[in-house]
Amino acid sequence: MRREILPGALVLTGHADRLPALRMEMTDGRRMLLRQGERPVLLARVDEDRGGVTVHRRAGYRSPLPPLRAAEARRRPDWLHRFASGLSASDRGPLYADRLLLARRSGFAPYVWRGDFVQDWPAARLDWNDGWNGVLPLRRLSAPDAPRVKAYRRLVREDVLPPVLLWWLSAFDGWVLLDGHDRAVAALAEGREPEVVVLARGVGEEAVGVVQGGTVEGFERRMNALPPEREPEREVLALRYARALACAPYGEARTLAPPIPGGPAEWDAWVVEFRHEHD
Repeated sequence: MRREILPGALVLTGHADRLPALRMEMTDGRRMLLRQGERPVLLARVDEDRGGVTVHRRAGYRSPLPPLRAAEARRRPDWLHRFASGLSASDRGPLYADRLLLARRSGFAPYVWRGDFVQDWPAARLDWNDGWNGVLPLRRLSAPDAPRVKAYRRLVREDVLPPVLLWWLSAFDGWVLLDGHDRAVAALAEGREPEVVVLARGVGEEAVGVVQGGTVEGFERRMNALPPEREPEREVLALRYARALACAPYGEARTLAPPIPGGPAEWDAWVVEFRHEHD
């Protein structure tokens, strides 16, 4: 796996010779599924009027990251590189053979965790008419007083709780929680919002080049307009544009979603199996 280092972020490139283990697939009739390996862990269908999407999950999803221990949390490692290494070594993750941006993220709108963090299990509805743009867990959430959550709550109070890992799914217009379900519950139980690392598909090299070209032209125009004696302003401008170049819009592309191999018939068959599991 190739790893590019950006200011406050990493760009990961997955394996070119195979599909990722964790991937969204689509077929006719606004049907979607999230597959981990050969086993779907989530089915979804968009409303006919596109006012939202109904999702149904099943037990068995497994995080692509290895367990995070309290002793490691207290050492405060570089979580971006820690998560990148875990994703690279995992056979359960979503790394495609194109750019994926892995970055720390702060400044979520309050509703993301306080209102649009899905609590229902296994079925839920993401109401786009109501502006849903939140976080969908991929396994049942633990209770705030569960033993593992209580252990994480101690780390919250010590200010050493590791971040959670979210994956942007454009098909949902929101995030799925890849790793850190109990950490998210612990942070919220302590009156905090979880620290977050996000994973999102990046645009291709050609599109990045177009943006970078425009950025360079704008930088040269503004730099030429500043006289040499305004050196502090020139330094600030140079730093700002260097960051803009490095972070050309890696996180703006839609999530890849290859076709469901068996089409609508396969999706319908999985619906029957999901229902049997919860009868």
